[in-house]
Amino acid sequence: MMQTLGYYDGKYDEIDKMVVPFDDRSHYYGDGVYDATCAGNHVIFNLDEHVDRFFNSAALLKIEIPHTKQEVKDILNEMVKKVDGDELFVYWQVTRAVAPRNHVFPEGQKGRLWVMIRPSKIGDPSKTLKLMTVEDTRFLHCNIKTLNLIPNCMAMQQAVEAGCDEVVFHRGDRVTECAHSNVHILKDGALKTAPCDNLILPGITRAHRIAQCKAMGIPVIEEPFTVQEMMEADEIFFTSASALCCRIEEIDGQKVGGRDPERIARIQKAAWNEALEEVRQIKG
Repeated sequence: MMQTLGYYDGKYDEIDKMVVPFDDRSHYYGDGVYDATCAGNHVIFNLDEHVDRFFNSAALLKIEIPHTKQEVKDILNEMVKKVDGDELFVYWQVTRAVAPRNHVFPEGQKGRLWVMIRPSKIGDPSKTLKLMTVEDTRFLHCNIKTLNLIPNCMAMQQAVEAGCDEVVFHRGDRVTECAHSNVHILKDGALKTAPCDNLILPGITRAHRIAQCKAMGIPVIEEPFTVQEMMEADEIFFTSASALCCRIEEIDGQKVGGRDPERIARIQKAAWNEALEEVRQIKG
């Protein structure tokens, strides 16, 4: 078993030994898309949906992935079996091409597939987190999981320096999402979450929490909500592939939520039970 494993255009090795061509367009333009999730007991969570979103993002940028969906899944499934650890972070991306720097897309090239797998702890549902709000100055195609994440990185650095765990982006009064997760509120017994438009990434984990809430009889409202609505919500939480479902206790130095602990605990328990059941089904 290996400690980490990387892949680039058909070549495999430990991550620190991998080499990427200088003219890969990711270096010049961030010209590519990515997706990521976690694996437990060498089973990749929600792989079908993540690969579907990966291909959709690539299509929106007119990038030709050099494999079929099934081939990408096969590569990922094969690779996680070779990495030591019960909890793994699984990341993959495709860049448009290797070509001399030119703003115009090079013709006749398929994309270059990258994969990175390393040990990483899955989020702890017992931990509550602190967030801060940041004006959302990112581009207007947040629905594409592009490699261009500098605004996200700058915001996360700002959060860390302020002693926070995440940021909540907002455009004016409207809350959009977090730097690397989707944000949701509970109010009067209902889940409220931003709609899947061009201002948020359609999170795979977001979709699973929505489906679970509906199954548990918790009403779901997919509508924009304001910063003030968020601050006054009964509970606030974010979802991501690596965190599953994390409750927020503080935003911008103010205590928030804490008024519907039973309902948020049910949602968190359902998230973990689903992940465990997926592992059992595939391994069993």
